[in-house]
Amino acid sequence: MDMKASLKHNIVSKQAVVGVIGLGYVGLPFAVEKGKVGYQVLGIDQNPQRADMINKGQNYILDVKDEELKSLVDQGSITAMVDFSRVPDMDIIVICVPTPLTKNLTPDLQYVESVTRAIAPLMRKGQLVTLESTTYPGTTEEIMLPILESFGLKVEEDFYLAHSPERVDPGNQRYTTKNTTKVVGGVGTESLDAALTFYSQTIEHVVPVSCAKAAELTKVFENTFRAVNIALVNELTLLCDRMGLDVWEVLDGAFTKPFGIMPFYPGPGVGGHCIPLDPHYLEWKAKELNFNTHFIALAGEINRKMPEFVRDKAIRILNHAGIPSSKAKILVLGIAYKKDIEDERESPSIEVIRLLKMEGAEVDYHDPMINSFAEHGLKMNSTALTEETLKSCDLVIIATDHSSIDYQWLADKSQRVFDTRNATKGITRNRDKITLL
Repeated sequence: MDMKASLKHNIVSKQAVVGVIGLGYVGLPFAVEKGKVGYQVLGIDQNPQRADMINKGQNYILDVKDEELKSLVDQGSITAMVDFSRVPDMDIIVICVPTPLTKNLTPDLQYVESVTRAIAPLMRKGQLVTLESTTYPGTTEEIMLPILESFGLKVEEDFYLAHSPERVDPGNQRYTTKNTTKVVGGVGTESLDAALTFYSQTIEHVVPVSCAKAAELTKVFENTFRAVNIALVNELTLLCDRMGLDVWEVLDGAFTKPFGIMPFYPGPGVGGHCIPLDPHYLEWKAKELNFNTHFIALAGEINRKMPEFVRDKAIRILNHAGIPSSKAKILVLGIAYKKDIEDERESPSIEVIRLLKMEGAEVDYHDPMINSFAEHGLKMNSTALTEETLKSCDLVIIATDHSSIDYQWLADKSQRVFDTRNATKGITRNRDKITLL
């Protein structure tokens, strides 16, 4: 049996050892999914607290079921560590590390590069390496491949290399790791074949593309598509504000058309691990080719300005009530970047708070899922959402529309509400207290 046939046999028979590097919102659900079907999973995370929690069967990711993780750990199917010593034991190495931006909105691939340099000297023949981190087209072949080959092994001959971008939507109860279609691109036909065999064992629909670069571009385009369309409705919001129209009514009307349109909604800005970041990876790569991506740049500019619009409209609401912003007490409801999740990464709520504080306002926040945060120079704890809290505030800004909040009660007990998410759409009493985005 040749090398690839042996690897594929071990994959299909579940004898392969799967390594997952980076046990965050992508890596841990992936590891659990592989463990559930019978693979032995070795997880690597250089955060000792995370590794220790996993080895105790303690979950910290919303999309992972507590009982499933504990069961897999107890039966020895998942083990976590902080070092790379067991890389030679792994048949498949899946890399799920962060790919942030620098302050200048350029790609920061330090985690991808450092992990690649860590595993390269430990690799052996017959292994499959896949990168799941979202990145610009060319990363797998231009950054990872030279490092992996620098210790004598040759891709397509001694090992296999592919890119299969993650498609995780935190908190989504309908689409999970298992039933979300997976795109896979290899650096060659042998790598693609090995990667398709691996991913098809636990994912219902796997779609091959011609190369790793095509797979990388697929992911950044997906999120760029969303960023551009969100920017369009955000700009429409600014126009409707000037025209005295309700943007939510306009959108609801437009979305009744059964063809040729797709629902997107405005908000106080965009947050999370994808939409605020990924389009800039594509924008940066395009500039390398002397190509200007005008839509991407404009969309980013519009979306980044939405927290400023929220601040300005909040000040208008207060001024109308005769309350100067420097003497106002404001409660921001929701710090998570979207509803019903425990994740404040790149949350526009934090920027809204920062901007209001710069105006001299006293600002607190409440989030039923995030007890505290420390980002962008702010360090705050969630305040209790009580009748007394609401009555003491001059303005409540709904920045994240968590489902657990009783918005009718909120409107009843608050003096004024500024709803940036249309969370109060269904309430009937005290609508005169509510201003929509």
